Amino acid sequence: MTLIAEIEQGLKQARLDRDDDRRDALSLLLSALRSAEKDLQRPLSDDESLQVLQRERKKRVEALEAYVAAGRDEQAAVEQGELDVIEEYMPEQLSDDELDEIVDDVIAEVGATSLRDIGRVMADVMPRISGRADGSAVSQIVREKLAQPERTPGCRHGRIPPGGPRPVRGSSSTWRTSACRRSGAWIRCTCAHGRP
Repeated sequence: MTLIAEIEQGLKQARLDRDDDRRDALSLLLSALRSAEKDLQRPLSDDESLQVLQRERKKRVEALEAYVAAGRDEQAAVEQGELDVIEEYMPEQLSDDELDEIVDDVIAEVGATSLRDIGRVMADVMPRISGRADGSAVSQIVREKLAQPERTPGCRHGRIPPGGPRPVRGSSSTWRTSACRRSGAWIRCTCAHGRP
């Protein structure tokens, strides 16, 4: 069953239950999905439907914050109700640890070392999270990780060992080596897990 079909079924049930608030929230959500379909001139895929839900969720969060800041509790309660309904149809959100792990893996795969690589990292991260995290939060995490001055390319954890970079003598095919930005010396990745 597609997401639109699920929402239509929920809307029908809300009408039968005479739940006006839920009915209104689902109507707005269905309208946004139908509008996106009309713009694309084809049925939405599951990922595209999740993107629409994410967009609608973001609108509700921003409106909720504005109403709370302005002290408008009644409107804030309406926005919170709509937000709760939207989140029922979204997949479970990723925890911070899961999101960090995904970002670390992508940074290692892409070989990103600076903020110049943020586009490549985001292009690989966003399909993996597909609606399970806010894009601006993901962007902020990626920026923080890429802005770290002591990132070791190839190290999925992005850490320099305590005591600074260690020179590698000889060559070893089992360790990835890269130049340290500060000293220019060749170092090997020795993160906490002992693997490159």
